[in-house]
Amino acid sequence: MDPKFDHQAVEGRTYEMWESGGYFTPQIDKSKKPFTIILPLPNASDPMHIGHCLFTVEDILIRYHRMLGQPTLWLPGGDHAGIETQYIFEKHLAKRGKSRFDFDRQTLYQMIWDFCDANKNLNRDQMKRAGFSLDWSRYHYSLEPQIVEMVYETFRKLFKDGLIYRGERIVNFCTKCGTAFSELEVDYEEKQDFLYYLDYGKIQIATTRPETIFADVAVAVSPSDKQYKHLVGQMATIPLINIDIPIITDGGIKTDFGTGALKVTPGYDATDFEIGQKNNLETLVIINRQGKMVESPRVPQELVGLNIKQAREKTVAMLKTARKLIKEEPLTHSVGACYRCHTTIEPMVIPQWFVKIAPLKEPAIKAVKSGQTKIFPKKRFEKLYFDWMAKIHDWNISRQIVWGPQIPIWYCLDCNQGKIIVNKIESGIQNILVEKNAIYQLENDVCQKCGGKNLVQETDTFDTWFLSGQWPVNTLRCKAGDLEYFYPTSVLDTLWDILPAWVSRMIMLGIYLTGKTPFEIAHMHARVVDSKGQKMSKSKGNVMDPVPMIDLYGADALRMALVVGVAPASDIAVSEEKIKAMRNFANKVWNVGRFISLAVSGERLAVRDKELKKEVDALVKSTTKNIETFRFGIASENLYQFIWHEFADIYVEDFKKGLVSYETLKNSFEILLKLLHPFMPFVTEEIFQKLYAKNNVPLIISSWPTATPPKK
Repeated sequence: MDPKFDHQAVEGRTYEMWESGGYFTPQIDKSKKPFTIILPLPNASDPMHIGHCLFTVEDILIRYHRMLGQPTLWLPGGDHAGIETQYIFEKHLAKRGKSRFDFDRQTLYQMIWDFCDANKNLNRDQMKRAGFSLDWSRYHYSLEPQIVEMVYETFRKLFKDGLIYRGERIVNFCTKCGTAFSELEVDYEEKQDFLYYLDYGKIQIATTRPETIFADVAVAVSPSDKQYKHLVGQMATIPLINIDIPIITDGGIKTDFGTGALKVTPGYDATDFEIGQKNNLETLVIINRQGKMVESPRVPQELVGLNIKQAREKTVAMLKTARKLIKEEPLTHSVGACYRCHTTIEPMVIPQWFVKIAPLKEPAIKAVKSGQTKIFPKKRFEKLYFDWMAKIHDWNISRQIVWGPQIPIWYCLDCNQGKIIVNKIESGIQNILVEKNAIYQLENDVCQKCGGKNLVQETDTFDTWFLSGQWPVNTLRCKAGDLEYFYPTSVLDTLWDILPAWVSRMIMLGIYLTGKTPFEIAHMHARVVDSKGQKMSKSKGNVMDPVPMIDLYGADALRMALVVGVAPASDIAVSEEKIKAMRNFANKVWNVGRFISLAVSGERLAVRDKELKKEVDALVKSTTKNIETFRFGIASENLYQFIWHEFADIYVEDFKKGLVSYETLKNSFEILLKLLHPFMPFVTEEIFQKLYAKNNVPLIISSWPTATPPKK
């Protein structure tokens, strides 16, 4: 063995040996229970940051179960990432002085496709550099025709089952990204604003949004609020435009906020929208999708064309002049912001496509309650799951962006002013045309009802989570026999912050499509944060590139630094110092192997052999138990401590003194290499090849060690 472990010389060669040997690709053996993990699909065209290297947790599980002799599948994939990718691409356009509005839909889509295609192997190559033993023969991309066709098939099934509808509902709209988001994609931030008290004639109201008073259609008070009981049924007057609106009651009004009277603006607030629906109130539009005030009989001319911030300032000034602003108070409150660009979310009523959640969520709740899917750590995250499922609303699956599969809905413009809906799925699936609850056939691209050919496709694309919510089912459907054998999968490992956005939706859609939950265990791993404790993300500019760390210190060092001593689902601040320390540990393991390779064997037993065997047996038991219970931090910490401070510092020295036999030392080290392999695969494989490999069987598929049974 060389005097030093050269990770740069070893890693590429070793990974090539593993991959070409087919060790990542399992064979279906129906006499054995498989172990399966679906990789949480990263953005296919975006480089990974160091947080993605926590896929190490999945590789530990995969390598462990592979060594147990189970057919083990770790299925990789890449996400087209919808709004995230388009947002990144638009940044590139901005640097060239361009925007998405400079191109037609087809041109923009092709430009984004080319951008992604040029970068599509970025994170795949990085995952190989990190030693991840993924079955690349089963890699799938979310825009593959086969995957998209299955997404369309799911949409059609949901549609026919009455679980898809188009409705004008209040949605979370980002005026900068130009699309609606589901509630899961809205970040709530504390913001300093003002609460404005306004004179509405017979009643006073308090609002944070004076610029929307022109879309008011009522004032609502609590039926239990005695101070307003005599005013119910009378009229309030909108200031500046002097339009009378009714004073009504609603049980949801908070009497302890502001004046206890709420201006009802159904177009710009979710609560107001619900009040409007219950009371058959009109929904007025005064702000467009660019976030600017529009021409309207109700909107003063001097406000038209102003953005929301400008309109608010101008409206406040006008109210002061008209002596309709009673007072203003500083207010700290939670405001929704776009999770991508952090623009304040604008509630808007826009026609969108929704999935009815109620019939889907009950089986998903039952699956976790009954233990079909276990969430780990249970105490912390099972409650989060149930809390979210209790309050989840119908799912808005349409996005006003170009990048992604267009919703397969077509409109016939020749009948009923385009209100006829055509589901025209280009995949050999039966095409249908729907008007209200009636279903018509679509033949040869002709509307059977009116014979018209003037069909226009829905421009909205699918929410990315609609595709990824079907990911375990659809990817395993791509290869004959995989779904039947590998589904339900064994473990889903992901970051806890997408438990509502992704995990819950996979459970709902997985059960809907197959009758079975998609994974037996949902494991929430730790989170990599920066020195300030903030989550690493490209949008914040606080990410650490893993490749330079791998170049400097090796993949084993980076992997070990991400798990050693880390508690489940905790935050990890990874430093270069810690990675360097784990590089030193890899060198220590190498030096022990080199010492054993040069040592002279002897046949005699020595006085400390029994003690060493006993300690190694205990380590086998504890490591096995800790991996099985997802305590990777404890398992890796124990291995580090024993190998360095017990085996290397004490037992190797005892061997030199004749207190430990060569056979016991060498056999014990072989077991230690096997225990360490899932955590540090490269250095352990290289030492194993030089000291222990028999019949060209590599460490990656050697048997997991078992403790020596006690003598009877």
